[in-house]
Amino acid sequence: MSSALNAIKIRRKKNVKKGIQFCLMVCGASGTGRTTFVNTLCGKQVLEGKDADDAANAHIEEGVRIKPVTVGELNRSPHGANSGFGEIVGYLERQYDDILAEESRIKRNPRFRDNRVHVLLYFITPTGHGLRELDIELMKRLSPRVNVIPVIGKADSLTPAELAESKKLIMEDIEHYRIPVYNFPYDIEEDDEDTVEENAELRGLMPFAIVGSEDFVEIDNKKVRARQYPWGVVEVENPRHSDFLAIRSALLHSHLADLKEITHDFLYENYRTEKLSKSVDGATPPQDSTMNPEDLASQSVRLKEEQLRREEEKLREIELKVQREIAEKRQELLARESQLREIEARMQREQQSQGNVSEAAGEA
Repeated sequence: MSSALNAIKIRRKKNVKKGIQFCLMVCGASGTGRTTFVNTLCGKQVLEGKDADDAANAHIEEGVRIKPVTVGELNRSPHGANSGFGEIVGYLERQYDDILAEESRIKRNPRFRDNRVHVLLYFITPTGHGLRELDIELMKRLSPRVNVIPVIGKADSLTPAELAESKKLIMEDIEHYRIPVYNFPYDIEEDDEDTVEENAELRGLMPFAIVGSEDFVEIDNKKVRARQYPWGVVEVENPRHSDFLAIRSALLHSHLADLKEITHDFLYENYRTEKLSKSVDGATPPQDSTMNPEDLASQSVRLKEEQLRREEEKLREIELKVQREIAEKRQELLARESQLREIEARMQREQQSQGNVSEAAGEA
């Protein structure tokens, strides 16, 4: 056995012993099934859901939370509550900044933990339609920093026909707006037949229809994860009911290494090049040749903070625009409701008037 092969074998043994760190982010609107999906994926409760939703407080916006949770060797992090811009992008880039700062040090920290996010599942609300403007903007912002995979949460709320149409419309929007999602890339000339077939099949399932459940139902004397409805049972791991098995296999087995490699070799390297180019092109004062790596890392972080502030200002403008559009739509609805009430009142007056005329005629 060659020394190179022997080194690979030893490294694989170490990885098996230490475990493989893999970081997954789930993002999307509240109520799309993110928490249930993570708990189903892990096979146990690692995230706590809301006990109840109070309708009286439905108008209160909690904002975006980043909640890292480590499960065994797999770090499923973070858990975003409600869709947002600056907080999520800032979290992703801070992980890259940590790596950049660590690489700049002469003496590396042997206990340094790499928390870069390798894949983000973007949960789309199951409306039966295409993407919302907010979905488009957010995925565009996130894609340069993380592998984005679109999924439809709580897909069992749609009929098979509605789900198929929704998948079609969502992928058309992704193509139209040129959102660079992770589309299970393959090369017919370079890759083997099995790889091409597998990736083509996974690409055809996008966006993945997700059904999660923390409950078990007995079917044919076997307990399976499923959701019980009056009209029947939806099995989480039944390919006819859900794409859960396909996405789980891709994330934790077939495409885990590819997602990590793209994160390091492409997404992080692009970010690193951007940061270093800004320093070289005069975005900062000329570097002192005697500046030590720690000072360089600190300056890099300060640069990132300035960039984040500028980015957040742009994102706030977009969010304000969306809020204004929502307010305008609400005013339109209120105006239409007022018009309907006026029409109903007029019709009632006319009916009453006709009734009085009939009574008068009868008396005559």
